Amino acid sequence: MIARQSLNLNAVAEKFEISRPAVSKHIKILTECGLITIRKEGRERYCDANLRRLGEVSQWIEQYRVFWTAKLDALGDFLNKESPPGNKNNKIKKIKKK
Repeated sequence: MIARQSLNLNAVAEKFEISRPAVSKHIKILTECGLITIRKEGRERYCDANLRRLGEVSQWIEQYRVFWTAKLDALGDFLNKESPPGNKNNKIKKIKKK
């Protein structure tokens, strides 16, 4: 929601079927992580997305995706070698890479 436009806390809370304190707690966590910033305009507090931080998260996740894809492909290759001959149902399919 806030990636498209800045919203005040009440507008954010109205979009969810959870309590206002629960929304505030989530906002606080996202702020601590640097994924959103809070800006004050008069008495209102507005949430703004910090999308650059999502790029950092994506890079961090990508290194583990590459690692686990390689490990799981190696496991699949190993299991395919160990399958009894002629038993095609035991073949492990490789994970499709995006």
